[in-house]
Amino acid sequence: MANLYHVGKIVNTHGIRGELKVVPITDFPETRFAKGSKLVIEATPNVEVEVAQSRQQKGMYLLTLKGYTDINAVLPFKGQVLSVAESEMQDLADGEYYYHDIIGLTVIDQNDQVLGQVSEILSPGPNDVWVIPRPGKTDVLLPFLNSVVSRIDLAAHTAWVTVPEGLIDDAD
Repeated sequence: MANLYHVGKIVNTHGIRGELKVVPITDFPETRFAKGSKLVIEATPNVEVEVAQSRQQKGMYLLTLKGYTDINAVLPFKGQVLSVAESEMQDLADGEYYYHDIIGLTVIDQNDQVLGQVSEILSPGPNDVWVIPRPGKTDVLLPFLNSVVSRIDLAAHTAWVTVPEGLIDDAD
């Protein structure tokens, strides 16, 4: 199967008619979970599915999958990851990136010091936050803002940033 990229995690069932409760892990949940979207449930073996219905509820998505109409059919999917095949991903505009493009980038600050590599991306509010672990120190939580991220070079697997004053406190 083609490369798969995580877009959500099935955390529970909802009701008795086969609805699944999904925590989105994508910048494009309204596209990924739209009616007709093709997804893959990463199980053994993987299961290719199509979204029959979708609705948002309390920061999660409730999905009904085509051909799965009762709780017994979807119960085995609880705890599994939902992914999208690379062939189902759309091209992005300049300055837009998929999470998998950013995770693993080496981050260099305005003083040409390597901060580390992006390990995960949080979406707590209006902008994403890059998590950059540092051995023996607190993680850097870097906001993805134009004023902070100066340049991203995917070919070089590097991002250059200007760290806001006071963001990193290494004083113990």
